[in-house]
Amino acid sequence: MGAHRVVALVLPPQSTFELACAAEVFGVSRPGLPARYAFGVCAERPGAVATLAGYDMVVGQGLSALEAADTVVIPGWQRPERPGPPAVLDAVRQAHRRGARIVAICSGAFLLAQAGLLDHRRATTHWRMVAELAARFPDVQVEPDTLYIDLGDIATSAGTAAGIDLCLHLARTDHGAAHAAQIARHMVMPPHREGGQLQYAAPPPADHPPESLAPLLDWAVERLHEPLTVGDLAAQAGISPRTLARRFADQFGVAPGRWLLQQRVMAARALLEETDLPVETIAARVGLSSAANLRRRFHAMVRTTPAAYRRSFGAGPHLGRAPGGGPSRARG
Repeated sequence: MGAHRVVALVLPPQSTFELACAAEVFGVSRPGLPARYAFGVCAERPGAVATLAGYDMVVGQGLSALEAADTVVIPGWQRPERPGPPAVLDAVRQAHRRGARIVAICSGAFLLAQAGLLDHRRATTHWRMVAELAARFPDVQVEPDTLYIDLGDIATSAGTAAGIDLCLHLARTDHGAAHAAQIARHMVMPPHREGGQLQYAAPPPADHPPESLAPLLDWAVERLHEPLTVGDLAAQAGISPRTLARRFADQFGVAPGRWLLQQRVMAARALLEETDLPVETIAARVGLSSAANLRRRFHAMVRTTPAAYRRSFGAGPHLGRAPGGGPSRARG
């Protein structure tokens, strides 16, 4: 099977950062990492494309490049108040009908909305533009407090750095958490950010800076195998559970119990990818008590079973299948 082809469709004036989000995840060759993607850039008309950074970029491919794309990325659209170019809208619709995954970063969601691809579907964009998106396209189910939404065939993200979050998520979906973590490590980025985008919408008062929860998070991650509760987290931090919940909401946009569950499932994903441990053992190691509980929580968050995930992303032919091609002892 050939590399998954990702094509970014640029629109003048192009934001260089949103384009770089996709290029950095899908288009950079890194030592020790297999080349999973083939990355390209196209425009409505090949040639010079103006950017917001004050220079032009030269794009060699036209809209015909979308005909062979497995994923089409719209890395922002700086003129969302204007009608989209008809040829561009038609090319995006055709790519979607053909089965390509369509990904919009930040204001790129406006182009997808104009193309009719977001009607009666969930979507997000930069927090400054969510009200405008909802007002102009009432059939779109706009979610203001989320970093990205992946519907399988369509994905949208909040502004700027959330484009990296979405691209890493897609790499994780395509090739597993370990592969995405390696990309993030090369980028000196967290492989997954917690919470929603509204935590970034307004800075906290300068005279009351929030106390960092980082020491508590490190303490908890080292003890996932223990039956930690929200009360245990609050006691370790020396605050009440109510205060802890408020600080988690302010800093991460998520409840502490939800954060803890996310860490357990992420740890389970890594063990499924990197070991041949039975599901029962993995459940105990990540603090989910039983294989049944792990399967239930895993499916709710990852939308697949542990066994299916291991078959897709297990590191090596000896993982996920027993000798002879039958199912492994780690039933999902």
